[in-house]
This record gives sequence, structure tokens and C-alpha cells, in this order.
Amino acid sequence: MDLALLDTDIFSEVLKQRNAIVMRKAATYVQQHGQIAISAVSRFEILRGYKKENATTQLGRFHVLCQKSLILAVTDAIFDRAADLWAYGRTHGNPVGDADVLIAATALEYGRTFVTGNESHFTWSPAL
Repeated sequence: MDLALLDTDIFSEVLKQRNAIVMRKAATYVQQHGQIAISAVSRFEILRGYKKENATTQLGRFHVLCQKSLILAVTDAIFDRAADLWAYGRTHGNPVGDADVLIAATALEYGRTFVTGNESHFTWSPAL
């Protein structure tokens, strides 16, 4: 199993612990690689949602999982790659959100397989 970067939706599923398939794959991945990796952008997306809802129980679980996970920083190189992805998507009729391209660019820049449940958000890109 290659090194991976989880999209926000998959990391959220790991947090919820409801999907047996996701949990089994996450456990196998952690056994092989030691920890899950996400983009700092995914961390932000989840954190803002829990804070907006004042979801203290979920925030606690989130912080524990983040401490056990690798949070990959967003660098200038990632911003550059994300801008390229965004421009490509827009010029080819695929409007794409900033968070999505930043997370995808993080996976590309760190040489990781991008794991998402939102494949339709990314099928337009030959890079992904």
C-alpha cells in the first residue's frame, strides 16, 4: 500500500467510526505506515465545522486523532501547484473549490496517493 493523503471526507469518516470499510482500510494503513496523513487544509475544514457547532465531544476526538496523524503543511510549492490545478479546471469547464485543489496539490507535492470519496470533484484532472 502506497503512502496516502486522506481527503477531508475520508478523514471525517475515520473520526465518525461508522463505516466498517473505511475503518478496516485505515487500520491496515496505520499498521503498515504508522499514521494517517492529511493536509493542514483538511484539519482546518474539520476544525471550523466542529467549532461552528460547538461540538466539544467531536473536537476532543478530533484533537486526539490529529495528534496521532501526520498533518502536512501547505507550502509555496503547493500553492503554485494548486493554482495550476485550479486554472486547468476552470479553463476546462470544471469549477473547483480552493480547498479541494489545495488538498489535491498537497498529495501531489508530497508524492502521496490521494484518497477521496469525492472522485467526481477530481476526475477532470489528468494529474490526479
